[in-house]
This record gives sequence, structure tokens and C-alpha cells, in this order.
Amino acid sequence: MANDSIKKEIRVRFAPSPTGDLHVGNIRTALFDWAYARHTGGKFIFRIEDTDRERVTDQYIAAAIDTLRWLGLEWDEGPEVGGPYGPYLQSQRLDIYAKWAQTFLDNGDAYRCYCSTEELEARRETQRAANLAPGYDGKCRNLSAEASAKYESEGRKPVTRMRMPDGETHFNDAIRGDLVFEHKFVPDFVLARADGSPLYTLAVAVDDVLMKVTHILRGEDLLSSTPRQIRVYQAMGVTPEDYPIFAHLPFVMGQDNTKLSKRNGEVSIAWYRDAGFLPEAICNYLALLGWSPGDDRENVTMQELTELFTVERVNSSPARFDMKKLEAINGDKIRALTIDDFLLRALPFVTNAGIISGTDSEKAVIKSVLPIIQERIAKLSEVPQMVKFLFGESVVIDSESKAKISDDVSKDVLRKSLAALEPLTNWSHGSIDAALRAVLIEEMGLKPRIAFGAVRIAVTGSHISPPLFESMELLGKERAITRIKNAI
Repeated sequence: MANDSIKKEIRVRFAPSPTGDLHVGNIRTALFDWAYARHTGGKFIFRIEDTDRERVTDQYIAAAIDTLRWLGLEWDEGPEVGGPYGPYLQSQRLDIYAKWAQTFLDNGDAYRCYCSTEELEARRETQRAANLAPGYDGKCRNLSAEASAKYESEGRKPVTRMRMPDGETHFNDAIRGDLVFEHKFVPDFVLARADGSPLYTLAVAVDDVLMKVTHILRGEDLLSSTPRQIRVYQAMGVTPEDYPIFAHLPFVMGQDNTKLSKRNGEVSIAWYRDAGFLPEAICNYLALLGWSPGDDRENVTMQELTELFTVERVNSSPARFDMKKLEAINGDKIRALTIDDFLLRALPFVTNAGIISGTDSEKAVIKSVLPIIQERIAKLSEVPQMVKFLFGESVVIDSESKAKISDDVSKDVLRKSLAALEPLTNWSHGSIDAALRAVLIEEMGLKPRIAFGAVRIAVTGSHISPPLFESMELLGKERAITRIKNAI
């Protein structure tokens, strides 16, 4: 696949039909398309397949554009960018598809089919009963002018159907090798509906030819449509040496070895964004689903991906999605952020949680606590829980945590902690640490988890918080003492 870059400019396209938020499989495909284009110095083309305007709405198109930009997958040609082969929304190219459908009819590559949906289904049932592969039986292939006129007089509206010749389609898939499809299993297929609107197979093939696409990296689920697209190329006069090179990517599976779905993992990229995953972590992890940089590394930057990505390193076996591994990678990426960058990314989560309104003084408080929580979180959505104790004079202790400090030992811990902390004149995390250890561990003989757990809940309102002594230093002596008294 790499040698082809010598012959002509590489042009790779990502062409989703966004009927909802883009999902993990979509983005893994887009990422590989983008990486291959960047690796070869080619063009990354973003095309929206929106001929089904009932399901592909402007809202979903805008969301798809926003998602790709958020992930850093900038395109060279496409919506809001333009390019020499636009427009890049199929709904704006309907006259082009109509012209080619008519050309195929005029040349005898296609014909008008008057079969009703009910008739087609009845004939498929007959085929199934005879243990034959169900498919179009060619009834309208050679209709006489009289038969066509009779159907027209009955008010039947014909679809445009492509003639599939006898024989086989051979092509080399860059991931799966040489493939053969026997045409007896690829019956004549519909190009355009009775109202003239194009089907996927017509629009995608025409666009790939007119946009001079050289490489098609896409999901394995579209493998069976390849011989139909090649048939359209042939009818357009494209010779085999000018067909795009196909590479069908393996499925992304859940932990239960079924296709990824809401049942076995979240599918929508919007969910991961809202959950506080960084775009670079998502791209890093998805790059490793079915592809390897050639060693055991798990930390791959976007720059490294563009340098290392080749289709030859894509595995043909299904890839398994592992949420824990993604969280681990996301945690690593968070720890690699500068504090200023961390603050910028964390603020929307804290603001949306209603903890701050966004004043400069509030941002300064958030910034002060970020260094001590950066090592402890895996997602940005965990930041609000970690920082909310810093705002307000008191805290509300949740019922689960309140139960943990209602026993006699915890009450004794809080009383002795108060007595040890009130005399402190140097309110630093080191002094707080030393004072509490002296009384709770050395004097009372408690284990740190029990000793400091009650203090943590009293001061922060939860058994989950940033490091305790640093948190108390940031909170300040007056508020920390008050909260311990309130808990007692």
C-alpha cells in the first residue's frame, strides 16, 4: 500500500452518515484515514453522506464536524474547508448522481425495475424455501417496451437497477489480501429509488471517482458492498489500475466478544467527552485497536502516529475494547498536562457541576489544588468531587460517609485531632501531618486508614478526596477546625 504513494497523490476519505453521535468505530476509522493521509503526505477528505435527510440532520452533521475538530483530526477538503471537488455533502450533489444513473441507463449498464416490494419479498421467500441465496432474480432485466409501458400505465414507479455481469469480482484488500466475490451471490442491485434519490452504492462510488480517492480505509461491515462499488467504477469507465485501494478494518468488539454496543461498553464519542476523557487519550487508545506501532508501547502521540502508521501493521482480527485500559491511558495523559492546561480543561467540569461561577478568585483556588489531585484521577469528571470541599464554610457529609464516623473510635479520633490542631501556629501540611500522627498513630495506636479517615470525612465531606494534609493546608486552619467541630 505504501508503494502506491510513488505513483500519485494519496487521497483518503472519511465519509460517515451521521444519524446520531459519531461512535467508537467511526472515530477509529477516521483516525486511521487521517493518520494514513498524514503519513504519506496525502490529503484527508471529510465527506458527509447525508442523502437520507430524515435521519441525517443538520444537528448531527454539526456534531460530527465538532467531534473531529475536538479530536484534532483536521481535514484538507470537506465541510467548512472546501476543496476542488466539492460540494462535500451528498445532499448537495443529487444532480450529479441523477446524471450518472441516466448515463448507466443509456449505456445499458442499468435498467428500470418495476417490481413491487411485496413481489420481491414473495420471490425471496420462494428462494429461501428452495435453499437458494435470496436476491433479485432479474425479472425486469430484459423487459420489452410493451411490458414497460404496461407497468407505467398501472402507475408503477421504477427503481434504477445495476446489471451485474456473470463471473467474479477480484480485488486485493490491503489488510485481508486477495478476495473473490462470485456474482451469483451479488445480484443486480438498486442504484436509485423510484423518486430518483440515490442509494449508498451509487453515491459513494461516484463520489470516490470524482473526488479522485485513491485509498479507502473503512469498517469490515462494508466489505460485502465492495464488488457493487467496483461495478459502478466499471460502468463509469474507470480501468482496474485506477480503482481505489481498499483496506477493511477489523470490528471493535466489547469485552464479551460481541460488537461494541451500549450493553457492553459506551459507543458514542460524545459520552467519552462528557465523561472527561481527553481527545489525545481517545486517539491514543483507538489507534491501538487493531494497529500496532511495532513494539509494546501504549503511549502514542499524534505526531508519532503520523510517523509510524502503515496499513501493513493493521491486524485483520477483531479488536477488543477495554475501558480500564482507556482510563489508564487517560490518567497518564492527564498527569502529563501542565497545570495551566489541566486547569483549562478541568474548569468546564467544575463550572457545569455548579461548584464555581467562574470568577478569577475561584479559578485560583482550583488551580492551587490541581497539583495534588493530578496523580489521583483518571478522568476530568472526577475533578468536581475532588475540589468542592474548598468552597463554602461548611460541608455536607453524605450518608455513606456519615456512617463511617458515627462510632465511638471515630468520635474519639475527631476530639483528639481537634485538640492537636488548635494550638498549631504553622498551618502547613507538614505540621498538620506531624500533629495528627503524634496523637492518632503514636498515642492511640491506630492504623493510618482508620486514623485519618474520620478527619478526611469531617474536613472534606467525603471519604474520597485529595491528599488529606495538603487539602487541610489549602482549606485553611479556621475552616478546617470549624468542620471538625461540626462533625463532632
